[in-house]
Amino acid sequence: MVELARRFESNPILRPGDVKTSRAGWTVECLLNPGAFRYQGRVGLLLRVAERPVQEAGWVSTPVLDPASAEGVRIVRFKTDDPRLGYPDPRIFRYDGLTYLTTLSHLRLAWSDDGVRFVADDVPTIIGHGVHETFGVEDCRVARIGERYYLTYTAVSECGVAVGMIQTADWKVFEREGIIIPPHNKDCAVFEDKIDGEYFCLHRPTGVDLGGNYIWMARSPDGLHWGDHRCIAKTRRDSWDSQRVGAGAAPIHTDRGWLAIYHGADSGNVYRLGALLMDRDDPYRVIARSVEPVMAPSAEYERKGFVGGVVFCNGQIVEGDQLTIYYGAADTVVCGARLSVREVLATLGSGNAAL
Repeated sequence: MVELARRFESNPILRPGDVKTSRAGWTVECLLNPGAFRYQGRVGLLLRVAERPVQEAGWVSTPVLDPASAEGVRIVRFKTDDPRLGYPDPRIFRYDGLTYLTTLSHLRLAWSDDGVRFVADDVPTIIGHGVHETFGVEDCRVARIGERYYLTYTAVSECGVAVGMIQTADWKVFEREGIIIPPHNKDCAVFEDKIDGEYFCLHRPTGVDLGGNYIWMARSPDGLHWGDHRCIAKTRRDSWDSQRVGAGAAPIHTDRGWLAIYHGADSGNVYRLGALLMDRDDPYRVIARSVEPVMAPSAEYERKGFVGGVVFCNGQIVEGDQLTIYYGAADTVVCGARLSVREVLATLGSGNAAL
């Protein structure tokens, strides 16, 4: 594998300790997978901030949003030696047949004048709202179309994992559009240009017994109601993306087609980044796909953390040939790296676009 990504020397650029907790007695466990955008000459990141109460010895506790409670949140708490408690993954636990997240995530803005040094706002920007976001909001992608920003994010609750949308023009007033793609779905990236007057997006449904974690595409007349869903990229056996694939940020319009950086995971749950190239006029048609990843977890802060062996990107800034990605590393910290669009395209030969 030829490493194409040039990491920021200052990585990680944001750590959990750089962000204030939203409540007293809580701790920020992880910063993850920000959306990225430009606004009024600055670079903004919409961070996923994962919090929970400071853990007590002998207990596991996690917050759940609850509009019926006086504080808007309730704490679920169990003894760690209870035989009904199980930990199949650092990110979730199960108790008596019910599944909970170990943290509660919200979205928070961070700003930079140079695209490298960021300062996070002191308070959350977007928190879960309603019955479909009681377990939090996660992994926001930001697409700018005209003067409006379309925020597609993962809404999590006991009802499942779905895609929500929020619109804004000024990063102060946020218009909630609700769930635009129902469970089980995530990794929704909206194209920043219309094609023949229609909106397009990538998304990722999840099969349970049939199918898999594949990348799909849909189109819409208004950006809210989506149809013509088609699978465009599957996992590949014995490859770096053999277990799951999902979209990153908005695809990039190039002279060869729409270039999308995507994530893939193998059987060992190592997350890497690769590229898809789609036809300019018919993006449902994949022209080429990375045989080898363009970025893999190699730095220590990518290999060790809350969930080690992870580079995950859903935020980027494009300036000519320079693609700056802002990515989550080891599900713990936020980092930056630069790639050349031309170099990424050079790795994409034709003939390996098979699903």
